[in-house]
Order: sequence, then C-alpha cells, then structure tokens
Amino acid sequence: MTTGTEPGAADRAARVGVEIRGDGLARVTLRRGEAGNAIGLETARGLLDAARACERARVRAVLLNGEGKSFCVGGDLREFSRLAGADLEKHLVAVTEALHDALRTFAALDAPMVAAVQGAVAGAGVGLATAADVTLAADTASFTAAYTGIGYSPDAGVSWQLPRLVGPKRALDLLLTNRRIPAAEAAAIGLVSRVVPAGELVAEAERTAEELRRGPTAAYGATRRLVASGLTADLAPHLDREARALAAAAASDEGREGVAAFLGKRAPDFTALSPGP
Repeated sequence: MTTGTEPGAADRAARVGVEIRGDGLARVTLRRGEAGNAIGLETARGLLDAARACERARVRAVLLNGEGKSFCVGGDLREFSRLAGADLEKHLVAVTEALHDALRTFAALDAPMVAAVQGAVAGAGVGLATAADVTLAADTASFTAAYTGIGYSPDAGVSWQLPRLVGPKRALDLLLTNRRIPAAEAAAIGLVSRVVPAGELVAEAERTAEELRRGPTAAYGATRRLVASGLTADLAPHLDREARALAAAAASDEGREGVAAFLGKRAPDFTALSPGP
C-alpha cells in the first residue's frame, strides 16, 4: 500500500477537533461535515489523539458531536475504494486499530461522555453514538447499521453494543436487514437516551455535559465500570464489587463533600476536588 507523506497531527486535528476547557469539560468534534464525518485513517487517528488528550488532562466530562448535516455516516468508502486486496486489509486494520483504541481510551475515563447526534448515523457512527453514556438524538436523526449492505461486518463496537442495548434478536435484525431506524424508535428500543427537537440539540447536549462536569467524577467512573462489568458478571461477585466501590467512594473527598452538603442543606461542590487517582 502506498501511503505517501504522513499527514501528521495538524491534519488529524483538521478532521477531529478537541477543545479542553480549564474547568475540565472536553469537546470532541468530527470536522468532516462535507463528507458526512466519514471515518478514514486520519479521522480514526484524530479520534485517538482526542481520547488521549482527554486522558492526559483528566477531564471531568466529554461532549462528542459532529459538524454538518450528519453526525457520522460510517467508514470513508471513497478512501477504502482506492485500495484492494492485501492493501485494503492492512488499511482497514490500521483504521480499526486506531478507532478501537480511541473507544477503549474513552471507556476507561472516569469522565462520562455525552454524544449529540443529528442526521444520518450509520456504521461506525452508530458505534460512536452508542459508546457515549448519554446519547441525545435530534428528532430528525436516523440510524442504520449499514455494514452488511456493502458486504462488510461490524466494527466500532457495534456488534458488542447493540445486543446489550436492544437485545440480541433485535440487534441481528438491525445488523442483517440494515433497516433505517428513526430517532423516536431508536429511543423506544434503547438505542439512544432521549430525543430532543433538532433546534435544541446543541443546547441540551451542552447543558447535560455541563451538569456532568460539575458532578462527582470519580463516582461517575466507578458507576460506569460497575454497569459495564455487571452486564456479564454473576450476582454474588458483583455485589462484592459494589460494596467495595461504595466504601471507597464514601471515604473519598467526593463522598465526604456530598454527605456534608446534604446534611448542610446546600449544593455540593465537587469541582475543586481531585477527579480520581
């Protein structure tokens, strides 16, 4: 495969922007609106750069969005079509390695992620949308797996997320038939958290991310990990993990501030505290 000159960090930043405020809120933006925010190699690497920047900064919340009419239409098929055979296989391995490393890095953060999705959400775009802890969809958004329609199989965690969110039978229906799911149905089956009017999507996503930014980040991280592990754990060991996590949270600065605020009949202030270890 001929790659030419490596585009570098500046080119990746042109595809995926990351803005980390001093107060701990990170905005990660897909910037290829003219191409439906399709994910090629440099976009996948840009997402990994953004995830690592959030990790280094120990952010308190992440807001993921996409410029243009569509949140993300999936893989960059124009980029992929320029390659064939072994070159295409190597290219797609590189794309998915970067994209999956980004998803793993976001998932390992204590900081919760909010995704604001609009327009077409397809393929890997579904993976990005469902990777968020809170997924807000514009009422005009629509979702489709799309992979098997072009002879591909899923990536971006789609085959892992969908059965957990909507059940294995419905997941296979979506993955095999590629039927288009409007926003209202996506909310009804658990694919997204809630639907908001398109004109209110940005404001509602920012409000939600800001609310989470002010919250107990370490407790959020423990909660995210408990929910993730609880999907496959037996009850008895999971109860033990809950007990240990609760005891650690109660003894932490966050736990002490939360209880003191409750007893003092005031709002807690978690933002001055360390977000975690």
